[in-house]
Amino acid sequence: MALAGGVLTTASAVLSLSRSGDEPPVTIPRDPAREAARRELAKRMYHENDPGLLQRALDAFWNWLDRLLNTAAAATPGGTIGLLVVILAVVAVLAALWWRLGTPHRQAASAPALFDDRPRSAAEHRAAAEAHAAQGHWNQALQERMRAIVRSLEERALLDVRPGRTADEAAAEAGRALPSQTDRLRTAAREFDDVTYGGRRASEESYHRIAELDRDLERSKPVLASSTNSAAHTTHKGAAE
Repeated sequence: MALAGGVLTTASAVLSLSRSGDEPPVTIPRDPAREAARRELAKRMYHENDPGLLQRALDAFWNWLDRLLNTAAAATPGGTIGLLVVILAVVAVLAALWWRLGTPHRQAASAPALFDDRPRSAAEHRAAAEAHAAQGHWNQALQERMRAIVRSLEERALLDVRPGRTADEAAAEAGRALPSQTDRLRTAAREFDDVTYGGRRASEESYHRIAELDRDLERSKPVLASSTNSAAHTTHKGAAE
């Protein structure tokens, strides 16, 4: 109303000045009058108290959100109360999924190496595993015990020393020298990957299972390739006779 009053006052002043003596009143056509009003309203004095760009953006957002909620409430049985019930149900489902599955972890494109840059002996890995187990840190305990297994096989020359080897590769290679332990080695490697790269949590039971595998491997005798070839050759010879 104030702006409109200012424009009308300005227009009245223009008309008053244009009248002199007995001259007829001056009439302004519609388009020039509209343009004059537009120029008048564009002056800075009329916009000193206008909201800033950020405030206008926030007002537009809240207006949009209000329209959205009103539309959703109108489309939901029970109106606003029904909409709140639906929102709470969705939040509850998301919270249950997060609690059940844990924080999402990005799946690695390829399995990282089993060991870090600092080489340690099998005994050192076992000692670290037992220290973690004593504190109930089952994830770290299981990881160190798996590293102890692979390092022990390397120290026994059943595996060649290869820094970039993964747990799955170590299990597959060790299974050829210790075929009776192939399934347990693969299970241990899978548990190591699940804990290290899959976001799973190890348990006390899973740690003791891999520790028992470590002790059994220490007592296991490898099947040498020459022995396997000799046995195969004897079997083949007997079948031929």
